[in-house]
Amino acid sequence: MASKQKKMTPQQQNYQQIQQKHEIKRPVLKNCIKAFWVGGLFCVVGQAVSYFYIYFFNFTEQSVGNPTVATMVFFAMLLTGFGVYDRIGQFAGAGSAVPVTGFGNAVISACIEHRTEGFVLGVGGNMFKLAGSVILFGVFSAFVVALIKTLLSIWGGL
Repeated sequence: MASKQKKMTPQQQNYQQIQQKHEIKRPVLKNCIKAFWVGGLFCVVGQAVSYFYIYFFNFTEQSVGNPTVATMVFFAMLLTGFGVYDRIGQFAGAGSAVPVTGFGNAVISACIEHRTEGFVLGVGGNMFKLAGSVILFGVFSAFVVALIKTLLSIWGGL
């Protein structure tokens, strides 16, 4: 493989040395720790919301998932609308994008960006521009899993 690489001219080598000297060293460990703590904080808030629904609205542990997810997406959309979620994202990086709150942020960000084009063509047409692939692959993978489970239960596997 090394023989396939082209030999660099002295100018290119000089440029590589200058580039390496001025390259910004990224604090990978620090960024990972921030992402871990912020993502974990989102999960703690989600667990608190679950307990709130269980305690005050008599949901069971099996049925509390849907209202909790909807509430967390709503919180993310609200924070995005006020500009707070962007600051959290700049601080935490992937820690704010991985949980379900990242989905809410992706949907509402596209809405805010295209609101000047009108509600139908702007907001409605671009609402799921970023999050559409998440919905598509989520629905498709749910279909495949349900199909496999159905086939296994027909054949006596489950």
